[in-house]
Amino acid sequence: MVTYSYKALTAEGVETKGVIQAQDEFSAVNQIRQKCPVITSLTPVDKDKGKLQELLALDVGSPRIKTRALALMCSQFAITLKSGMPIGRAIEMIARQTEDKKLHKILIDASEDVQGGSTLTSSFEKYEEAFPVTFIETIRAGEVSGTLDNSFSKMHKYYENSARNSEKVRSALTYPIFVVCVAVIVLIVIMVKVIPTLAQVFSSLGGELPLMTRVMISSANFFSKWWMVMLIVVIALVIAWKIFTKTERGMIFEAKMQLEMPVLGKINILNGSAQFANTMSTMIGSGLTLNNAVSVTAKVIDNYLLQKDVERMIGKIEEGKQLGECMKVCEYFPDTLKDMCAVGEETGELDQTLEVIGDYFTTETDRRIQQAITMLEPTLLVIMALFAGFLVISIYLPMFTMYNLF
Repeated sequence: MVTYSYKALTAEGVETKGVIQAQDEFSAVNQIRQKCPVITSLTPVDKDKGKLQELLALDVGSPRIKTRALALMCSQFAITLKSGMPIGRAIEMIARQTEDKKLHKILIDASEDVQGGSTLTSSFEKYEEAFPVTFIETIRAGEVSGTLDNSFSKMHKYYENSARNSEKVRSALTYPIFVVCVAVIVLIVIMVKVIPTLAQVFSSLGGELPLMTRVMISSANFFSKWWMVMLIVVIALVIAWKIFTKTERGMIFEAKMQLEMPVLGKINILNGSAQFANTMSTMIGSGLTLNNAVSVTAKVIDNYLLQKDVERMIGKIEEGKQLGECMKVCEYFPDTLKDMCAVGEETGELDQTLEVIGDYFTTETDRRIQQAITMLEPTLLVIMALFAGFLVISIYLPMFTMYNLF
C-alpha cells in the first residue's frame, strides 16, 4: 500500500485535502472521486516521513480492542446495514463516530480496502491480533450467507453480555483487593519502621520480653535481612510456574486444578459452560456449520481441559454424529448442558436453545461469584483482625512490664 497526499474539490466546489492509502495512483483516484469529483493534486508521501508518522501514531499497550468498544461497533453495523446503507459507507461513518483510537485506525483502513474491492472479512483479517476469533469467523459466515446485519446483531448481544459480566466481576473484586492492598502496605510499614524502633527501646531497658513480642521482633529482623532473597525466590517461582504451564503437562495440571478447587472449581465449570453455549449460539445463528462452530468455540474457551473436550467433538461431528451424542463423553461439562444440546437438536432450534442455556449459566456463574465474594469479605476481615490483634498485643505487653524495669 502506498500513501498519497491529495487536494480536491467537493461537488459544492469546496477545496479539501487529506491522506489516503491505495495500491497505486489509479486506485487512489477512484477512492478520492467517490467523495470529490475534481482532484487538483495527488503526490506520494515521503517514505521516511510516513515511517515517522507511523512511529508517532503507534499505540502502546495490548493490541486487543476492548470488548465494550467491540459491542458498540457491532451494534452500529447492525443498525446501518439493516437500513440498507452500503458496507463501505457504513464503515466510514462508524469510523468517524468511534472514540477508540485503535479501532478508528482499523476501520479507516478497512473502509479503503472495501471500497477498493476487498471483502470485509479480508480487511479485518489483517488485524486478527486486535479481534477475537469469534468476530472474524462470524463476519465470514455472514458474508457467505448474506446475513451480515444479523451476524453483527448477534455479536452485539454476545460482546455486550461479555463486557457486562467482566465489569460485574471487577466491581465485586474491588473491595477485597483494596483491603488486601491496605493490609500489605500496613504490614510493610510496621515491619520496616515501627517494630525495629520498639525493639531498640525494649532492648535498652533490659529484662525478658514476652514470647509474642520476641516472635514479632524475630520476624521483622528476618524479613528485613532476607527480603531480597525472598523476593528473588518468589519471582523465580512465578517464572518457573509460567514456563511449566506453557508445556502440555503443565496446562493439563493447571486446568485440572482450576476445575477441582473448592468453590472456584464449580465457578470455572459454570463459566466454561456459559462460554460454550453463548459462543455456539452466536456461531450457529450467524450461519456457521456445526463443525466450524465447534472449532471456533474450542479456541474461545479459557480452560484447557474443556477446550480439549470440545476439540475432540469436531472429528465425531464430521463423521455424522450429533452434538448431544458427542457431548456425553465430556467429563466436566454439566449434564444440564448436555441434555439441552440434545433437546435443541431434536427440536431443530439448537441456536435458540443454546442461547437460553447460555443465559442460565452466565447468571449462575455471576451468582456463584457474588456468593464467593460475600464469603471472602468477612474472612479477610477476620484474618486482618487476628493479625492486628497479634501486633497490638505484642507491642503493648512489654509496655505493661516496663514499669518493673525502672
